[in-house]
Amino acid sequence: MDFSASPQTLEVLARKRRYLVTGAAGFIGSNILEALLDTDNEVVGLDDLSSGRRENLEQVQRSAGPAWRKFKFIEGDIRNLDVCHAACKNVDVVLHLAARGSVPSSIGAPLISNEVNVGGSLNMMVAARDAGVERFVFSSSCSVYGDQPDEVKVESKVGRQLSPYAVSKYAVELYARNFADVYNLHTVILRYFNVFGPRQLLSGPDAAVIPIWIASMIQNKPCLINGSGTTSRDFCYVDDVVQANVLASSPETAGAKGEAFNVCMGQSTSLTALFDILRSKLAPHFPHLENYAPEYGEGRTGDITHSRGSLEKAAALLGFQPSHSLEQGLDKALPWFIESLSEKRSLPLDRVPIT
Repeated sequence: MDFSASPQTLEVLARKRRYLVTGAAGFIGSNILEALLDTDNEVVGLDDLSSGRRENLEQVQRSAGPAWRKFKFIEGDIRNLDVCHAACKNVDVVLHLAARGSVPSSIGAPLISNEVNVGGSLNMMVAARDAGVERFVFSSSCSVYGDQPDEVKVESKVGRQLSPYAVSKYAVELYARNFADVYNLHTVILRYFNVFGPRQLLSGPDAAVIPIWIASMIQNKPCLINGSGTTSRDFCYVDDVVQANVLASSPETAGAKGEAFNVCMGQSTSLTALFDILRSKLAPHFPHLENYAPEYGEGRTGDITHSRGSLEKAAALLGFQPSHSLEQGLDKALPWFIESLSEKRSLPLDRVPIT
């Protein structure tokens, strides 16, 4: 495994604890799983495979080699409290990533977003409380900032959420703080900004902008920019999300109990600039991109216009510092995207298999 980790992160990983990773077959979850197994930790993975993929687990298995024997997989739904109790048994740390993701999906189906994200997460916290786990790390989202107008988002200032997905994440944050106060469960909340990297969904309604655009460019399909292109995002490489989860699980982070932290790079990039960066990096491999230009459409309902996170709190209380800039992360991730898509360029974009 090629995982970039700070000395502090490696020190936490060296403690050899038993982790539960919910959503272990997903994009971020499988990257966390790989890092934990690579450092000889025991891991229980829980996933209902509704959006997570067995292929992700198979890739981790090939990478982990003999360490795979320290992994136990439970195929189950976090909406089932009995499943959550079984998964939390004898676990030291819960890294809770399982969710029904994406803003558009939640707008189309708010009930299922609430059932999974709020009800399922509450089940997980109850099960973690009952099992006496040391740490419960919840994966939230920068979408909770909503219409908060400040250019740089700080954890203490949250606006009105703009989608059912954002509402569901914020509701779980409130539960996490409450469980810290009422039940003394050591919860930590991580607000992810725009995460990218290997094993990310390449197509479909839940796919993010970077993999969608890479797929469009490689396949010479239209690349759509929602809005004027001035919309900006704070793009965070997946290795840094792995590090944030590990650091949040550390016994030394007593001051983080019940607190929320941005997980981001701390810099924003406009969509037009992102398009130019991706095209310049892919053009040497795909000559048809020399004169390739984007198409512009309407902005998406529920989207935040500008998103950049402050790193101050995460640095002070978790010791978190991002290890990759956007371009460094893309340099590391692009070989995976190219390998996954190059052999499928003749397929329509919506038929590209997820690998």
